[in-house]
Amino acid sequence: MSSTLTFVVLLGTPLLGALVLGLTGGKRWAPNLNVAFSLLTFLAACALTSNIITHGNVVLMQEQFFIDAFNVFLVTLTAFVGLTTALFSRPYMRIEVEHGRVNSAQLRLYHSMYQLFMATMLIALTTNNLGLMWVAMEAATLSTVLLVTLYRTPASLEAGWKYFILCGVGIAQALFGTILLYFAAEKILGAEGVGALLWTHLNVVKAQLEPAVLSLAFVFLLVGYGTKVGLAPLHNWLPDAHAEGPTPISAVLSGLLLNVAMYAVVRCKVLVEGSLQSSLPGRMLMGFGLLSVVLAAFFLWRQRDAKRLFAYSSIEHMGIITFAFGMGGPVANFAALLHMTVHSLTKSAIFFAVGHATQKAGSQLMDDIRGLITLSPTVGWGLMMGSLAILGMPPFGVFASEFLILTTAMKQQPWATPILLLALGVAFAAIFSRVQPMVFGETTAKRLPHPPALVPVFTHLALVLMLGLFIPPYLADWYRAAARLIGGH
Repeated sequence: MSSTLTFVVLLGTPLLGALVLGLTGGKRWAPNLNVAFSLLTFLAACALTSNIITHGNVVLMQEQFFIDAFNVFLVTLTAFVGLTTALFSRPYMRIEVEHGRVNSAQLRLYHSMYQLFMATMLIALTTNNLGLMWVAMEAATLSTVLLVTLYRTPASLEAGWKYFILCGVGIAQALFGTILLYFAAEKILGAEGVGALLWTHLNVVKAQLEPAVLSLAFVFLLVGYGTKVGLAPLHNWLPDAHAEGPTPISAVLSGLLLNVAMYAVVRCKVLVEGSLQSSLPGRMLMGFGLLSVVLAAFFLWRQRDAKRLFAYSSIEHMGIITFAFGMGGPVANFAALLHMTVHSLTKSAIFFAVGHATQKAGSQLMDDIRGLITLSPTVGWGLMMGSLAILGMPPFGVFASEFLILTTAMKQQPWATPILLLALGVAFAAIFSRVQPMVFGETTAKRLPHPPALVPVFTHLALVLMLGLFIPPYLADWYRAAARLIGGH
């Protein structure tokens, strides 16, 4: 199958899914249809990845879309987590319907917006046009606002408004940054009109772009897209959105949307660093990253809600990734890409386990969730193993990526290493002390009317374990190629 046809299937499937499920999403068989669309998207992503590995980078649709080693691995990861989350949401949403929390109209909205959200993320990842990337990020915000407010409770509506306003302000900053980028590029690529926003064109002439304009543009782009990444002090929307929306949405917000926003920041960093020939963008990323890690680590101690706890953990890990990309260089970029992968897989697995646990207890408060190991050993062990994995215990993949980031920091930025180690230690103590009684305490939870979907949990954890013990050669080559590209080589 040609790259163009595969790509059309990749983007067309979730868009068609949004349309079909917008009409039929409230039916009893709609969750299975949601899984079918997600599976087709994943198969298209695998086929596209195979084409890129075999034939190299491709430019599609009159240069409006561009696939290379960096974004194709994120496309595959996004499609895979989208599929496993769709599998998890089948029993989860059925239980929500039986508990009376969701009616058929809300279920239809959930399924159609889920597919639209997947489509917007895939467009943002694959587009070559920085203007279209901004539009796709805004569309992702709008679709997830409807998902976060699905339950229509006062708390969920407040969380939705907070998410919409803060990310709306952030995305407006990113728009101003994009306009400044176009302003700088038009002087060099003026005759091409919209071509002045194509990343491939900008990358070729980045050394000729006006450094003063680009440094100002990067400030706005980092603040704008950094809001979506959840970087402190722009993170306030994230814990509320994760806590109040349906758990499958918490999984894709943490596992996917934050990665897509991080991807947008890194694409802009490549251009700005090439223009400035200085480390200013890297230093800015390191500053925001460290602040996020430290702030999130200490906020973890204050949490009583299980989903808010792991939302703050997401802020911490996105801070680690941002810091690694800020350091730059082949090893730090490789480690950041590996950490993006293992964080997505681990955090979504944790949210799957937490989703089943909160349904069993009938509450998201950690004090109400006790003794999962006796009532449902698989959910209990899934939550415990996921928590140990995200805390960087060997031999899980998070340990491997954090070890690479810390050793690189010791060599390149020794002043930052103690700060990172302190924050990681505080986060470890906070999360472990909360999760241990949830799993091994006295039983307070109840049995569920449907068997939980635990295949996604253990599939994700098995992949994270594998990446800690052995990275397949083709995957390692892929990361290296993406790390070189991010480094501007």
